[in-house]
Amino acid sequence: MKISIPRNVWLVRHGQTDWNLARRYMSASDRPLTVHGVRQSAALQRFFAARPVDVIVHSGVSRTRDTAEAIRGSRGIECVEDVRWREESHGAWEGLTWREVSRRFGSAAQERAVDPVNVAPPGGESLAQLRERMLDAYADLGRRHPRARVLVVTHGGVIQALLCELFAAPPGKLVRDVMHTDVVTVPETLDQESVSRLFKQHAFIAIPVVDEHNRLVGIVTH
Repeated sequence: MKISIPRNVWLVRHGQTDWNLARRYMSASDRPLTVHGVRQSAALQRFFAARPVDVIVHSGVSRTRDTAEAIRGSRGIECVEDVRWREESHGAWEGLTWREVSRRFGSAAQERAVDPVNVAPPGGESLAQLRERMLDAYADLGRRHPRARVLVVTHGGVIQALLCELFAAPPGKLVRDVMHTDVVTVPETLDQESVSRLFKQHAFIAIPVVDEHNRLVGIVTH
């Protein structure tokens, strides 16, 4: 699928919430940032303060909105809500841990584990459905902001789906490689050649990583 892209794209995962810590399924539920999540957002604000950003897009739930507002700070950057950047819908599994899901939804959980691309949680989305929604949102960035430097504050599953698409990897391939509670991360399994190819063919992507002491410890750029 050929995607129209903006000038630059920065992908940022929202700061930590209590459900991230407990490893609970979370999509539309509006959980606030933890103290650690607020510190992560502050670290991102310090990093982006010295970098030009034309527009910030967030998914509309408080964890992405608050992270976006923290990054914007006192600058007059346009901040836009787009619900298409929300996390994959977990349906009836929302708020549960995997252990609870396995106990309550035995056969459905097994089917999902075997084929997460095509099998959705009851009342939720499959990875294939998430992919279509995410690609529509990403393509819209290029249509609406063709020469802009865009920062998107979104969710781990959405970032995974986009990386899979940009690296021409099967949906779900990178699921196990993306951390759950960092602001954002990059799969260590991707080799330098693949990273270089991505940056040559697609929008500039920079991925900041915050360590357990709330310090910005690295940035993946090109």
